[in-house]
Parts: sequence; structure tokens; C-alpha cells
Amino acid sequence: MEAINVIEGEIAVLDRSDVDTDQIIPKQFLKRVERTGYGEFLFYDWVRDGEIVLEPHPILVSGRNFGSGSSREHAVWALHQFGFKAVIAPSFSDIFYSNSTKNGFLPVELSEDVCQALVEAGEAKIDLENQMVSWAGGEASFEIEAEIKRRLIGGLDDIALTLMDEEEIEAFESGPGGTYGPVTTSL
Repeated sequence: MEAINVIEGEIAVLDRSDVDTDQIIPKQFLKRVERTGYGEFLFYDWVRDGEIVLEPHPILVSGRNFGSGSSREHAVWALHQFGFKAVIAPSFSDIFYSNSTKNGFLPVELSEDVCQALVEAGEAKIDLENQMVSWAGGEASFEIEAEIKRRLIGGLDDIALTLMDEEEIEAFESGPGGTYGPVTTSL
């Protein structure tokens, strides 16, 4: 996973609330086995119907309740592969927020007023270390759990976190490993 510290650049705007994961990446594109190739299908129906036009800027600003709907890592992959590195919105679905942070994508929760100021500014800088978003004419702080922040700044996904305990895992596997429960061949 790529480490995140500062994300800056132009802002793409999706002026909609309640954007669910099926809109972000429709179900017909979930047949892939790989984690690649999803960016071209981002917001497929809305783009195809001419409802929206998005440029692959580093930052996407959207309305409240972004990422609602079913748990779908593919939605995060599609956003990231399209070119976004962060999404700023007044609120997120809990599962989308979790999927984002576990896949190296930064969701930033800011008020509707701040989101509107960002849209008007057109460019922004997100400083994860200092938990600040700045733009021409303003700045705002955002909250993020310390452990999530540490993982994002360090570029640590779940596998990297597990590998940090590799010595202990190897010691367990090569030793008695504590007590094991009963082993059975029947279910």
C-alpha cells in the first residue's frame, strides 16, 4: 500500500448525497478476479447517461453519506484507479470509510460549508500528519483515529501489519505453540 502524507491538487466535484457503492462501481463489473481495471467503470451509469463528467484529480468532494450501500472494496479500488487519492464529504458510510483506509485511500469528513468552500476554491491540500485541509482562503482540521493515521502514513495494509509480527509468528509455528483444541475429522 502506498504511504499517504500530503495530497494536493485540483478538486473534482460530485454534487450528490447518498452516493452508494453500486453507483460508484456497478455490480456487472465485479466479476474480475484481479484488483485492477476498475477505474474505467467508475460511476459508469451516470457517466454513460451524461449525468456527470469527472476529471481524475487527486481530490473528490461530494455530498453527505458517501459510500453507503453494500460493502464493496471494489468501490475504493475504482475511485483510486480512476485517479482520486482522497474523497472529502460531510459524512461516510462506516463500511466504506473502513474499506478506504484499509486500501490506502483517504476519506476526510468535513462540514457541508467547508465542502462548499473547497468546491469554490477548486484546489486543496490535505496534510494527514497535521490533520488539516487548506485551500485559497481557508483551512479546516479533520479527525482521524490515531491507528488509522499511523497505518496510512506508513503505507501499512493488513498484510504489512501482520508481517510486522513475523518473528513471533515463526516462533509460534516452530515451537509448541501453546495448547491446541481438540482435533476432529467429523463435523
